[in-house]
Amino acid sequence: MADQQQHQQQQPIMKNLHESSPSTRQIVRFLTAATIGLSLLVLSGLTLTGTVIGLVLATPLMVLFSPVLVPAVITLGLLTMGFLFSGGCGVAAATALTWIYKYVTGKHPVGADKVDYARMRIAEKAKELGHYAHSQPQQTHQTTTTTH
Repeated sequence: MADQQQHQQQQPIMKNLHESSPSTRQIVRFLTAATIGLSLLVLSGLTLTGTVIGLVLATPLMVLFSPVLVPAVITLGLLTMGFLFSGGCGVAAATALTWIYKYVTGKHPVGADKVDYARMRIAEKAKELGHYAHSQPQQTHQTTTTTH
């Protein structure tokens, strides 16, 4: 009887131990991931070593040719920036001209309503300033004639 109780107590322990142990699939996944990770780490180290060796070998050449290379790189950089800026301005001009063409022909491009609103506001302000400016010379003329 005591043997039977001990056997029943050990059986759940063995069952839990068996359930918590990794399956063959999990072991294969882990080994595959570890192999790939290790091989990538080795390749990374080899690449770093090759880069350092190349830099050590190329440094004297860069020092010797730096009076030629530095101005050449600066010139190429300025040329590249100039071409990119010129192209950007050309695209902006073409876009603006296309928008203006659509606006003038009445196709109502995006933002045309805002332009119309701004134009009306400017016209109103100009009209107000025109009336103000028109009335100002009369007032100054009146004040100068009364003071004389």
